[in-house]
Amino acid sequence: MYDPHRSGRRTGTHHGTWKGDVRLNVRLSPASLCGTVHSIASKSDVHRLLFCAAQADGPVTIEMNDRSPLSDDILTTAEVIRGLGADVREEPGRFTVTPSNVTPKAPTFDCRESGSTLRFLLPVAAARCDESSFNGSGRLPDRPVGELLDVLKARGVEVSADRLPFSFQGRLQSGTFELPGNVSSQYITGLLLALPALDGDSEIRLTTPLQSASYVNITLHALSRFGIRTSVLPRGFLVPGGQPFRSPGTILADGDWSNAGYFFAAGALGKDPVSVSGLSPDSPQGDKVLAGILKERMGAPVSKVRQEDGTCTYTVTPAETLSACDLDVHDIPDAFPVLAVLAAFAKGRTRFTGCERLRFKESDRIASVIAMLEALGGKAMEDGSDIIVCGADETGGLTGGTVQSCGDHRIVMAAAVAALRCTGDVTVTGAEAVRKSYPSFFDEYTALGGIAHVI
Repeated sequence: MYDPHRSGRRTGTHHGTWKGDVRLNVRLSPASLCGTVHSIASKSDVHRLLFCAAQADGPVTIEMNDRSPLSDDILTTAEVIRGLGADVREEPGRFTVTPSNVTPKAPTFDCRESGSTLRFLLPVAAARCDESSFNGSGRLPDRPVGELLDVLKARGVEVSADRLPFSFQGRLQSGTFELPGNVSSQYITGLLLALPALDGDSEIRLTTPLQSASYVNITLHALSRFGIRTSVLPRGFLVPGGQPFRSPGTILADGDWSNAGYFFAAGALGKDPVSVSGLSPDSPQGDKVLAGILKERMGAPVSKVRQEDGTCTYTVTPAETLSACDLDVHDIPDAFPVLAVLAAFAKGRTRFTGCERLRFKESDRIASVIAMLEALGGKAMEDGSDIIVCGADETGGLTGGTVQSCGDHRIVMAAAVAALRCTGDVTVTGAEAVRKSYPSFFDEYTALGGIAHVI
């Protein structure tokens, strides 16, 4: 938790609680954020580091650059690696993982609503367990996993069903794994996390171009920190077998560029500058392009200052006018909701391309983002496989209204950013979805001047 009274920050209005498991609806009023927020640890990075640590040859301490509450997805991954036999100790700002050479005989894994956890776990469990069972909740049983199951079946794993819940029998065998690269990069990550432990060498062969390549780069970077060697091929990856995961002892997770984007957008849309500290400009995270999109494509002033620890503090200053542009989101699908909000306040029409996989996130993000903007008085539409968002010069800007979260954490946070600039209040139903990735989001939002009431 951050001190809202420290220099450069002002306290907004916060009635109610964001904690617990109850369903939350929030009412947000127009405001301007001001001050500095420290980035939380990257969910993408911590997921991968936990899976690597569970397979390491000694204890691993994962240090996070903040002491905020852990997201539901990260807690889910911590629980499933316990199912792989690891001892996991949680403390504010860190995990300590002590792996085990003995895997439970027939573990059952509950992946809850975390697609990352499920897709990373499936190959790892198949490589390490003779039999295992999997289940999940929410929208997870409906999210794509068939292509990954197919390649596991082809390499020695018997699968009881094509959708959750299902069970595995048999160990994964090394060899060639052929699958599409345009359905989910998480398939590739799951295989990359599992294949080093197999007896023989393996090749991941992609039948279509890889989308969201930056997420695979996060995986390759995490593996390299545990001494794992991989080779990038023109259309895939070569993974030598028999490689031990070498414990680095203590390892620091990156700051989260994806969630920093909401505060960048708040700075661009408000009346005062907003800064995010603790971000690495050298991170493999694809969403680090958000600062460049705001500055170079949309016209918002962005500056950065390098700190002694090597991270940077990025400051976004309000833009007199935001410019519409064409944006390809195939490599940054998580940034689409907040970019759509920025586009709704820009001058001109913004066209988003590379949107195909947005339908398979926590919500159908094409439908949920269009519904969000229309509920707030904006205008957006599909144009073939593209999405067009009309700017404020055409719509008059956003006025307020009620947004259904559709259980999607990124819709909640994007709507909260939109509320800062709307002319009236915004009500978000199902706002508890933020716990999936950013449980302290509304604490930070109100600490910087946002106005939020639980209703």
